Amino acid sequence: MKTLVTGASGKFAAHLIRDLSKAGHEVVLFSRKKPADEFSKFEWIQGDILDVNDCLNAIKGKNFDAIHHTAAKPGPTDTPGRPGYDDPAMFPKTMETNIIGTYHLLQSCIRNDVNIFVMTGSNCALGHGFRLTKKPFEVKYLPIDEGHPCDPEDSYSFSKLTDEYLLDMYVRAYGMRAYALRSAGITDEDRRKAMAANAQPVQGWNEWMFPWIASEDLASAHRLLMEKANDIEPFGAYFCNNDDTGCLDETMSIIERFRPDLLPVTKGISGHDTLMSNKKLKEAVGWAPVHSWRQYLK
Repeated sequence: MKTLVTGASGKFAAHLIRDLSKAGHEVVLFSRKKPADEFSKFEWIQGDILDVNDCLNAIKGKNFDAIHHTAAKPGPTDTPGRPGYDDPAMFPKTMETNIIGTYHLLQSCIRNDVNIFVMTGSNCALGHGFRLTKKPFEVKYLPIDEGHPCDPEDSYSFSKLTDEYLLDMYVRAYGMRAYALRSAGITDEDRRKAMAANAQPVQGWNEWMFPWIASEDLASAHRLLMEKANDIEPFGAYFCNNDDTGCLDETMSIIERFRPDLLPVTKGISGHDTLMSNKKLKEAVGWAPVHSWRQYLK
């Protein structure tokens, strides 16, 4: 299949480009900055997803089968205390990039007969992190799955949830097949080694709930959704995290010590099991994570 990768100069995109190329797909790169020299053999289109003409020109006449969208602002740019909060040129960037940028790409797809769209979303769509109020995120049940209610309070979480609604709308309105991967704690090998080297017993509950995913495994999820798009539901938002947490402690021990109030709504968790179920993604495309930070533990 022929595919365009947005945000091609980013850290995660490198893993996706390698995975797609190794699987025999034709890959074209789209980014503001030149990708790493490792990818000089691939066609690179310089452009910004915030410029609708850049998006249209990147896709027009290229006969792409799919778009892999990884370009994004990775956090809120309008939160008090964060850099750019007082700068009108900076604080709208999360909303602009993550919502309008995605919209530009989707419009470019429907105008150029590109039917498959896979994007790197975030588990932040839940709203469990970046809480701006003192009200904690209400966990209805564990492990959390895609049916759990969302309650975003910040621009980043809101933008990622809004992207999911955008994809669903384009599927229903234009007959596309579009998917968002609710990724969490994307880790390359160096970071996995650091996780192991710095691992300590858990000292308290973490609002992020300890998920993580290897960069290579997120890349394979992207590819599988593209390859099997015509065999699955046309829209889907999927949690994409490892089977285990990023903790030394067993999961039930963490809940018992720090969130005993969640014990009545916790079912089927043992060992180091994740608190965010990846079952839906596994069942949809046969995906499974294969990398682990625990292999580096001494």
